[in-house]
Amino acid sequence: MNVNKFVIHWMINIAGLYLAVLIVPGVELAQEDWLSFVWLALIFGLLNALVRPLLKLLTCPLIILTLGLGTLVINTVMLYILQWAAGLAGIAFTLTGFWQAFLGALVVSGVSMLLTIVFKDELKKK
Repeated sequence: MNVNKFVIHWMINIAGLYLAVLIVPGVELAQEDWLSFVWLALIFGLLNALVRPLLKLLTCPLIILTLGLGTLVINTVMLYILQWAAGLAGIAFTLTGFWQAFLGALVVSGVSMLLTIVFKDELKKK
């Protein structure tokens, strides 16, 4: 992956996490400064690259059985893993419950889908 694609994906993660913290009660970041979002999005991107494929592989029957809706549960689990990893990095990112995490995952996924469509030409360049 070239640098431009990495930066675009990183910015998309920043936007998704920012919007989730902004509009979903129960998805909170103690220090809502831009640097916290930058680090949180970096951790989230690394987790998505390393952990998410394994989760998708392990839950493949669930994803097929639910016609893809199982990915929403995977996204929710990814936010819980992000909460744990951010805590290790000293970033106070908290989820107050499952439904808050679920709604946060919906927001992050929706923003990611929308911005990926907007930047599809940039992401396809070699």
